[in-house]
Order: sequence, then structure tokens, then C-alpha cells
Amino acid sequence: MDILTLLPFIVLIGAMFLMTRSAKKKQQQAAQMRDQLQPGTGVRTIGGIYATVKEVNDDTVLVEAAPGVHLVFAKNAIGAVLADDEYNRIVHGDDDVKVDGSTVVPDDAGSLSGDAAADEATDSDKIDLGKKTEAKDADAGDVEAKDAEAKDADGKDGKTDGEADAK
Repeated sequence: MDILTLLPFIVLIGAMFLMTRSAKKKQQQAAQMRDQLQPGTGVRTIGGIYATVKEVNDDTVLVEAAPGVHLVFAKNAIGAVLADDEYNRIVHGDDDVKVDGSTVVPDDAGSLSGDAAADEATDSDKIDLGKKTEAKDADAGDVEAKDAEAKDADGKDGKTDGEADAK
């Protein structure tokens, strides 16, 4: 056989080998991480629960999700072991980042564009999207007039179409 006909198979087998190798490596790292669990560390489960490890057994881990709330998880359910500062930032909201008081959040989105013309807009340039009360009253009068005309057209003597047909 020619080497060119075997080349696609060789490339496919090599790609499969590399993919399985990286998957095995990730599994080994996860198993090592779970074996090194210590009481007092913060963890995130695969379900997204953040908790503190209280007790580690052979196949299970006892964690405290809230004060007085203890949960038992399988070791395989621990998705990540978090560093103390990351756990405190997520769970307790402790941010080490200092925000100075000079940051101003604008009330309208027009000032975010940096367009000077938008900043100089006056009240006369703005469009009023509300319905005016005068127009509302005029519309109500028109509807009443149309209803009266429809009643006159249905029957002059006030009888419905069914009653008129029955005679």
C-alpha cells in the first residue's frame, strides 16, 4: 500500500490519542484535587453550591453551605476547590478592589455616546410619547357616535335581525 492512502488513518489515530490523553490528564488532576480536600477549604459543587468543607471521608464530603446547614456530597460532586480570597469574594462579597468616589454613572444613555449635540438637547427637541387628554376625550366621543349610528342601521324599531326575520 501507498503511504498517502494510510496518511488520513494515521492522522485520525494520532488525533484520537491526543484527545484521550488530555481527557485522562484532566481526570487525574480532578481526582488529585478531590484527594487533597481539607476541612475549612471553600469548594464549589458541580451543581453550583458554594460551601465550606467540614469533614472528608473515603467517598463523601460533609460541607456547610450556610451556618447550621450541613450537606453530604460524593467526592465526585466537588467541581472546584477555591482559594480563600476567591471564596470570600464570591460568598461573602468581600472585594479587595477599591473604587474611588470620582466614578459617576449617568442617568441617561445619551451621555455615554460622547456626542456633544445630545448633551445640548433642549425640552423642545424631545418627543412627547404620552397621549394627550384632549385627544382621548375626542376619541371617546367619536366611538359613542359610531355606536349610535350602528344601532340605527341594525334596526329602526329596536328589534334584532333575528326577530325581524322571524316575522
